[in-house]
Amino acid sequence: MSEVDLIEAVKSGNKESVRELIEAGAQVNQQDKQGWAPLNWAVGKGDPEIVELLLQHGADPFLVGRDLRTPQMIALAAGQSEVVKVLRRAEAERKETDAPAPERKYCSAFHLKDLRRYPAWTENEITGAGSNAKQLDGDDVVFLHGDYSVTRSIWANEDVVFDKVTEEWKNFCHNDLKFAVPDDLDLIGHAAAA
Repeated sequence: MSEVDLIEAVKSGNKESVRELIEAGAQVNQQDKQGWAPLNWAVGKGDPEIVELLLQHGADPFLVGRDLRTPQMIALAAGQSEVVKVLRRAEAERKETDAPAPERKYCSAFHLKDLRRYPAWTENEITGAGSNAKQLDGDDVVFLHGDYSVTRSIWANEDVVFDKVTEEWKNFCHNDLKFAVPDDLDLIGHAAAA
């Protein structure tokens, strides 16, 4: 049996061949020249049955190849929402505390006047040269980040306007501004609708 037979069976979508190769001792975490394991190929193709089969036989849902993407990241990029759900269950079952958890930064743009409606709003003094030092106006666009800080830049921690994060502030963001960091599965739905 070749070391890539299982990968080729997964690529072809032949569930019975995948099962037979696993039962014959094929390594479910073998990687090809690109560093992709059978699970990576299965999630990219969006085959939940083969994904389940590989996971049941020890496929590592956190294994990354040369591209440093987990199977879940590949499934998200391929728009495979059903497979993402299978992978999330597998990851939760593994409960690996040392597993790489990719951090996805998120921010949303708002007019400053909308954020200033928060009763306890206080702005940090903006220091620096050039346009970054100018006084902010209510029509200026600022960015509310996933950690609930507010900046003048899309980059977290750059030109911070507000960072006094409290439960009241979070509630204001959710209730008044309708701010929420979308789940990756939500983004798949929007992409499909576009």
